[in-house]
Parts: sequence; structure tokens; C-alpha cells
Amino acid sequence: MIEFKKEQVFIVTGASSGIGEAVAILLNELGATVIAIARNENRLNKMKSKCKNPENMHIEIKDLTENINELPNYIKSLKEKYGKFSGMAYCAGVACIYPIRMVDMNILANIFNVNYYAPIMMIKGILDKRNRLSAEEGGGSIVCISSIDAKLSSKGQSIYAGSKAALSASVKSISKEVASSGFRLNCVLPSIIETPMSLSPESPITENINPEEYPIGWGKPQDVANMIIYLLSDKAKFISGQNYIIDTGGVL
Repeated sequence: MIEFKKEQVFIVTGASSGIGEAVAILLNELGATVIAIARNENRLNKMKSKCKNPENMHIEIKDLTENINELPNYIKSLKEKYGKFSGMAYCAGVACIYPIRMVDMNILANIFNVNYYAPIMMIKGILDKRNRLSAEEGGGSIVCISSIDAKLSSKGQSIYAGSKAALSASVKSISKEVASSGFRLNCVLPSIIETPMSLSPESPITENINPEEYPIGWGKPQDVANMIIYLLSDKAKFISGQNYIIDTGGVL
């Protein structure tokens, strides 16, 4: 059984809905202290109301793309408020479909800011030895949500897939840089998951979906959360630099 101590402090981004919400609630249920970050205060408070241990769930209202270069300093401020970190689950993200004829620098920036630049700078902040537990203190783990599109590169997904592929590649490289620090880094690559974003009538993700590609059906946020929790835990202490596909039964 996976258990955490309340002294283990984890950041969860995108914690107000979908996979991020599922990760935050499960981490809290298993005993960890969670710093839940998102832009929507009402949804964060609603998420907190579902927690088993609300006293160990702390919400932070933050747009991570507002000043990306300052994110390491933001991590430092959180450390001074809550203590050194055992890790992070970066679950914030944006999905989109843009044919190459529509792509411009604004689209590129908007997608890469959320899906690549922000997580990299958050990782930089957490891996600062002043902000994290050392190997002697137990070390920790960082898990980022990439996407199966980093491998599939479906039509119209060139920019989205590129941002996720960049994240997967960078996390793998960073894991080697910090291997001796006691910190592990991994990515999970989900396929279609039933989140508010993917189920929205305006969502471009579900267009032209072939049900035969998903023999088990669509995944639930909890399905991805279970894998993330495992990778954050000491049960995965020998796993780092990996990209795990969660494809609901046969997309890849």
C-alpha cells in the first residue's frame, strides 16, 4: 500500500479539475501535504471540500504563465511558506488543434508557455537544493503530464504534440542531471481521458475520434492519477527518466 507522511509536501498544478484534481485529492487521502495550484479559486475550494484531510490541502491561486521567468522565485516563496518539497505533479496544460496554415507566433507561445516553458521553470525551482529535500532527507519525485500525441503526432496536432514531445525529452534529460540528488523525474503520456476539457462541447480533442481505437474505453482522471501517485511514491524509487503511455488499450 502506498502511504505518505504529512511532512512530505507536494505541489500539484492544474489542481482545480481533471487529472490534477484527482492527483491532489488522492495524494491528500494517502497522507501527504498538498499545495494545489490553479487559476480558479472557486474550483480549487470545491476540490478542497472533497478532501479527506482538508487541513493538509493548501490552495494557491496562480497563473503560471503570467511571469514564467520568475517561477523559480515563486517556488522559493512557497518553500518559505510550507517547507521543503518532496516533489511535484505538473498537471496544468492546454490542448488544441491547429492546422499548420493557421499557426502563428501567438499560438506557438500560448501552447508552449503552458505545456513546456512553465513546467521546465517549475522543475528548475523545485530542484534548487534550497527548496527540496536532499537525498539524505529522502529525496523526492517529479511527474509531468505529457501526451500520447508526443508519440502519435495526429493531424492538426503539430504544435500541441511538439510541446508535449519537448517536455518528455527535457524531463528525461533533466533526470540524468540530478540522478545523484535523490530526485527522480518521469512523464506520463495519456491518450483520451474524460476530463472537463476533453468532454466540453467546444473541445477539438474529441473530433473524429474512432471508438475502435479505444477497446477499453476512455480513461478516467483517476486512472492517470494512480500512475502518477505510484511514480511520486517510494515504491518507484528505482524509476526515473521514463515516459509511460496510458493508452486505454491499444492506441499505441
